[in-house]
Amino acid sequence: MTVEEFKLPDVGEGVAEGELVSWLVAPGDRVEEDQPVAEVETDKALVEVPSSYDGVVEELFAEEGEMVPVGDVIISFRVDEDGDAEATAGDDAGTEAEPEPESADEPASEPVTEEPDAEPDTPSGRTFAPPSARRLARELGVDVAAVEGSGPGGRVSESDVRAHAEGDAGSADAGGADDAPEPRPAPTPTDTGSDDRKAAVSKRNGDDATASAGAAAGGPEPAGRDTTLATPATRKAARERGVDLDDVPTDETRDGEAFVTAEAVNAYADALESTAEPAPEPEPVDLDAGEAAATPADAAATAGVSATDASGSGDETVPYRGVRRTIGKQMERSKYTAPHVTHHDTAEVDALVEARAELKPKAEASDVKLTYMPFVMKAIVAGLKEYPYLNSELREDDEEIVLKGEYNLGIAVATDAGLMVPVVEDVDEKGLFELADEVNDLAARARERKLKPDEMNGGTFSITNFGAIGGEYATPIINYPETAILGLGAIEERPVVRERDGASEVVPAPTLPLSLSIDHRVVDGAVAAEFANAVMEHLENPLLLLNE
Repeated sequence: MTVEEFKLPDVGEGVAEGELVSWLVAPGDRVEEDQPVAEVETDKALVEVPSSYDGVVEELFAEEGEMVPVGDVIISFRVDEDGDAEATAGDDAGTEAEPEPESADEPASEPVTEEPDAEPDTPSGRTFAPPSARRLARELGVDVAAVEGSGPGGRVSESDVRAHAEGDAGSADAGGADDAPEPRPAPTPTDTGSDDRKAAVSKRNGDDATASAGAAAGGPEPAGRDTTLATPATRKAARERGVDLDDVPTDETRDGEAFVTAEAVNAYADALESTAEPAPEPEPVDLDAGEAAATPADAAATAGVSATDASGSGDETVPYRGVRRTIGKQMERSKYTAPHVTHHDTAEVDALVEARAELKPKAEASDVKLTYMPFVMKAIVAGLKEYPYLNSELREDDEEIVLKGEYNLGIAVATDAGLMVPVVEDVDEKGLFELADEVNDLAARARERKLKPDEMNGGTFSITNFGAIGGEYATPIINYPETAILGLGAIEERPVVRERDGASEVVPAPTLPLSLSIDHRVVDGAVAAEFANAVMEHLENPLLLLNE
């Protein structure tokens, strides 16, 4: 029998870390090779991490909501030398298995003890829910696996979680003790002193000095539990306040185990601080040296902890991690690496509006929703062919500019989790209807968080459509290491000057504002303007797109 450790693999190109959104297994669960054990959010996508072993889950080393670097140990498995975990199936029942059983009949009755731990209702024990629903479930103390999903394929939504939480409040009083499910067996305590890894379940390692001192001074009595359930935010609050979660008194329970909230942690910590023995009178010191006696509030401020409870201020704290942090790092890298210059212009698109109107019935007959985006994509490709430096990548270390031979356009999509940029490959080889269908599909799956990491890689030029929400001009940030990005404003009737019968007059006409940002290390301003002119020429004369 051996214990094998499993490290977080590289689940995306160039990814250094990921947020562990949810565990799909628990200590004591038996898993097979390639079975998903966790959901990790990284590289702007939610991916499942499969097991590399046949075995029984020994220990979880990361909490849900925690950022985990690639290569860190996240889980361990008990496997025998042959990789068969059946011999360990009865360990959680509190009995010692026979060493190296030769017959499959001997342990036949013991795997029954695993049945209460099985995940219900979904294929392969998996629960399908977006990260937002899982976060809400953690906040409400709801087991997402027990929630009945109303979405496609049993997908669990936020409303499903809330309904389940409200239902639990009513059924808790209606059900008797005999009807309650058996609590999951607590995982075996491990030695956490050998390295810096953290277990997902809080364990007592001895008497807490702070709690003991508080109790001796007439403060709250520590609970002294072996296991405590809490959300990642509550665990973080406990670490910041120097409180052992197992000592925090609580009357709340989840799945038969004590459940502690952040409010209970803060109340317990405040009580300990108020009853702590006063510090001995300090010896006189030279204040000119810049040193003074520190108060508890000063010590808290030094440690980066507020001396007052910020919950009453009305402020809301939103975690800066996952997709949002990934976007932030990418934008920062781009903005402070590439010197941005933005060129603005406006295309008069009467003919484009008419061309789309003529093609819409044919597109609808083919079950295709035709927008202006495919026309813009084809016009961009025409401009990139004429001005290839805008379809390039600067590799400073190699001292070279790579002019890309492919035309892979990224389309920025606004989602609840942040901006995602799926890539449409080989735009030059596809027709308008094919592009429309692919763009619509990618955008829909981006909003549903169903994109694969490789569907957001390999872009050579990007488009962002802020006009969809009423914008006109902007200064878009380049999707580094690309060289340029084109922003689209809203197509609206605006006053334009036109020549008629030898005279100039102002008339209303549909126009499309364009905002082109370039990496000024690679592209000069004049080249950017010429590229914009080429794009506008094809948008103002859609028949030219037939050659693209």
